[in-house]
Amino acid sequence: MKDFYICDCARHENKIVTSTFVVVAKQIKPKKTGEPYLALTLGDRSGQLEAKMWDNVEEVLEAFEQDDFLKVKGLINKYKQRFQLTIHKLRKLGDSEIEFADYLPKTTKDIDELWRTLSDFVSGFQNQYLKTLVQAFMADPVIAAAYRNAPAAKTLHHAFIGGLLDHVVSLFRSCDLISRNYPQINRDLLFTGAFLHDIGKIHELTYNRSFSYTTKGQLLGHMIIELEMLQSKLVQVPGFPEELKTLVEHLIISHHGQYDFGSPKLPMFPEALMLHYLDDLDSKMEAMRAHFERESTLDGPWTSYNASLGRPLLNTEKFLAPKKPATAEEAASEPVSDHHESQAVSAEQTPSLPGMVSQR
Repeated sequence: MKDFYICDCARHENKIVTSTFVVVAKQIKPKKTGEPYLALTLGDRSGQLEAKMWDNVEEVLEAFEQDDFLKVKGLINKYKQRFQLTIHKLRKLGDSEIEFADYLPKTTKDIDELWRTLSDFVSGFQNQYLKTLVQAFMADPVIAAAYRNAPAAKTLHHAFIGGLLDHVVSLFRSCDLISRNYPQINRDLLFTGAFLHDIGKIHELTYNRSFSYTTKGQLLGHMIIELEMLQSKLVQVPGFPEELKTLVEHLIISHHGQYDFGSPKLPMFPEALMLHYLDDLDSKMEAMRAHFERESTLDGPWTSYNASLGRPLLNTEKFLAPKKPATAEEAASEPVSDHHESQAVSAEQTPSLPGMVSQR
């Protein structure tokens, strides 16, 4: 088992570490001199870390590829408030030298308990056609095993082993609560959409070494894959109403909610609209949680820019936390200024409220 994980960077700042990682991304870039350097993204189950190798690069350029495992020695330091690794030495590892569980993040929740929660919701369906359909998916051993282990996305949200199941159970709980406020909602139809909306991820994504797309996933996407999976299971439910089938298909192809986000259709009935917004909410809340976790070592309450959400984030827990009193040394180092001068500076720095004229 590894003795250093990426989450340990804060305890090893400005120190040399030796550890093993999976190569999430590999780029060869030119220095100003024209010589090449390596820009890597390394990963383990606790996160990802940017790494650079500046010297002796030619010796290792062809020694490994993306998704390979490396043993690395290098310096942990900070660059623009983020930890990075400056690599001194590296070598490729064989599969027999690593424990796969060390490299892919996994949900901290109990998978069996999450699966039971899902089963309990489905067993309460009133519509026998939808109940039989969803139970046919859950009874398929290949689908069930993949559903319990797959991530919900490559990077954006729930990007960890068990992420799909974690996301869907969270979504079921939200659907259960919110639908009670809207009696016109067909709960069984909404829950069926929640169960199926990302099930194609089990074939779209691969997660043996790092999270990436399969060829089928790249060419078709999870929504097309889901329609194929739906067709194959509907033959096991004799007499399934054609109208109900159309509604389930629409739930699948409209759940991204916007054309720009890959939906071929916009949500056109209440259950589809609710599924889209609750799915979007759950994914964004998880994206925020994960971003705060990744940047937990930052001193201030503001995070760096989050590309998927298009903004920096404010960690309200840090923002509202009591401020630490200054130590005696810090207080002694503060310059002492004249009282009147201090008042003047304070007045100059106090902004006027909008719409109010300054009385100074």
